[in-house]
Amino acid sequence: MKVVVPVKRVVDYNVKVRLKADGSGVERANLKMSMNPFDEIAVEAAVRLKEKGIAHEIVAVSIGSHQSTETIRTALAMGADRGILVVTEDEVEPLAVAKILKAICGAEQPQLVITGKQAIDDDAAQTGPMLAALLGWAQATRAHTLEIDAGTARVECEVDNGLQTIALKLPAVVTTDLRLAEPRYASLPNIMKAKKKPIAEKTAAEYGVDTASRLKVLGVAEPAVRPAGVKVKSIDELLNTLQAAGAI
Repeated sequence: MKVVVPVKRVVDYNVKVRLKADGSGVERANLKMSMNPFDEIAVEAAVRLKEKGIAHEIVAVSIGSHQSTETIRTALAMGADRGILVVTEDEVEPLAVAKILKAICGAEQPQLVITGKQAIDDDAAQTGPMLAALLGWAQATRAHTLEIDAGTARVECEVDNGLQTIALKLPAVVTTDLRLAEPRYASLPNIMKAKKKPIAEKTAAEYGVDTASRLKVLGVAEPAVRPAGVKVKSIDELLNTLQAAGAI
């Protein structure tokens, strides 16, 4: 079974982001970048399937600038076999990403696509469901557990009131939640081996996809500053404080 895992280069989750002076977006210059955390979980889930002998090849795919090569190398060091980099300087929106991934799936013929449920930069959570819709494949989102047996994926998904278990006929698209797998640290030998693994460079035009933005950002602003809370010593004082604030 071949598995495709999309990986995205984002500002590292430990970095405190700041806005550009003109309010047009987030400042990314001179910031530490890394793989989207949910995508790390997706890579780990795919590698575990390979270690069990269920998957025979893992293809890591990234869409972005040439710097996204580093993100693919991280996936290769974790255990992916090869990479595909779709080079573009555009801010690619989820629908365009899904269209590119659909074309890649057409060329690679995977039985499973595992992707993070969302990217931490835009929090769109749209790419996985859009890809499944474009391919006409079954999908499971926010996967908590994943098991593959005899052409069927059994997925336990996190829902608002608990867990939901569903069975999917492969091929399918699965998006990962935080508790699906704990990503491994790449060892130094694997990091060195990853440098020799192949990464094919493509363009969106080769897949017939226009990556031009269809959305216009009018402005980005910091959230309003919330007033500081107060400590109370009793229920009566709490009620009086809430009444004075007009909360009750």
